[in-house]
Amino acid sequence: MRIAIFGSGAVGGYFGARLAAAGEDVTFIARGRTLEALRQRGLRITSPTKGDLAVPVRAVESPAECGPVDVVLYTVKLYDVETSAPSLAPLIGPDTVVITLQNGVEAVDMVGRHVGADHVAGGVAYVVAVVDEPGHVRHTTADRLVFGEDDGRMSERLKAFQAAGQKAGFVADLSASIITDLWVKFVRLGTWSGITAASRSNMGVIREQPELMAMMDRALDEALAVGRARGVVFPDNLVAATQEMVRNFPPGSKSSMLEDLERGRRLELPWLSGAIVRFGRESGVPTPTHEAINAVLQPFLKGT
Repeated sequence: MRIAIFGSGAVGGYFGARLAAAGEDVTFIARGRTLEALRQRGLRITSPTKGDLAVPVRAVESPAECGPVDVVLYTVKLYDVETSAPSLAPLIGPDTVVITLQNGVEAVDMVGRHVGADHVAGGVAYVVAVVDEPGHVRHTTADRLVFGEDDGRMSERLKAFQAAGQKAGFVADLSASIITDLWVKFVRLGTWSGITAASRSNMGVIREQPELMAMMDRALDEALAVGRARGVVFPDNLVAATQEMVRNFPPGSKSSMLEDLERGRRLELPWLSGAIVRFGRESGVPTPTHEAINAVLQPFLKGT
């Protein structure tokens, strides 16, 4: 498949490198030091669970240098979606699909306004990874992509991408209910990212603090209530499964928002805890825990 990685950070870098190493025709669209590193040294992954990898890659600065592809993995941060989505146009052919891998639940509609709804599929990335330096991704755990058409159909274009992902060695799940999948990750990540960033603590520290664990439970309950008020039907075992995931995270695991906070970068807060608060107000659902998280992180919203 011809695949473009638009946004060569931790998510795009990790999955793009695995696809390139498996022989797919992958082009990375990057800028600045990242572009220079990819051209000169390729991509390196350090992973204690999946194995290290070093692969030469094709990297360009502009989508026009790439041209139409089969699949775009769109992995920019949420705060860059509105400004970057219009530049996707040169990548779009008759049956191109842009798989949005942003956190939150708003990216599909945001991107669809620029490239057409029929060219967009929702996606969820489960991966704990961070860019240590340009061209180097440090992977901790998890490497799963979930993606699907809004109408639930098993399209040939996504079946083909699923096969490519399986060949590359990561979990690639084609979903018939991607809206639910997006919300499942949203309520989890909105909670985890908010608690870890507000407390500036990794999962090991949080698990040792009963007060923080109780705060996490309250934040999860609020997010679920907001989703249900908006018509989302969650799996019956979601709370228990989420608590099990929290117990099994490596102690040093951090949310991407905490990583951004520690590095003085902009935060995705308005589309995570901020969105839970916003949706709650629209639906008449109280969200006091997320309101507190949103308030204490406001001074750091634009980075340093």
